[in-house]
Amino acid sequence: MSSVGRYLKKHTEALVKDVGIEPACKLTGKSKATLGRYYSDYPEHEDRFMPIDAVAALEEAASYPHVTSALAELKGIALHYDSERRNAPREGGGINSDVVVLSQRFAMLMAEYHQSIEDGVISANEARRLLKETLAIQKVLIDMKLHLEDETA
Repeated sequence: MSSVGRYLKKHTEALVKDVGIEPACKLTGKSKATLGRYYSDYPEHEDRFMPIDAVAALEEAASYPHVTSALAELKGIALHYDSERRNAPREGGGINSDVVVLSQRFAMLMAEYHQSIEDGVISANEARRLLKETLAIQKVLIDMKLHLEDETA
């Protein structure tokens, strides 16, 4: 199986497990066995992938769009998943409060990193937590950029 196929199957599995196997069966109309084949790495299932309508149904119920983000990453596209809408009015605070929030977020990232690296290996769950903190820092930096642009306009 190609590395792309393994990568997509890994994210398909994450999507099903995020939603839960029973709810995933109900949402897609597929059996547990069929869903399992979509992310199985056995040679007899290497050409079986989840249909896009099933992916869409599961991602609607999931906490994160696992397969969509995997497809975007394969094309070199970075997605920013956030419940906040960027065209909504930004609340005040300005650049000074952004600097405070940035330093707090950076401290949280360093604390997560320190905890993750204690055993010398960063697990998948630890990597997800580090990624979450990194994305939070990115959001603060975007807010800072927008505040600075507002001040110079």
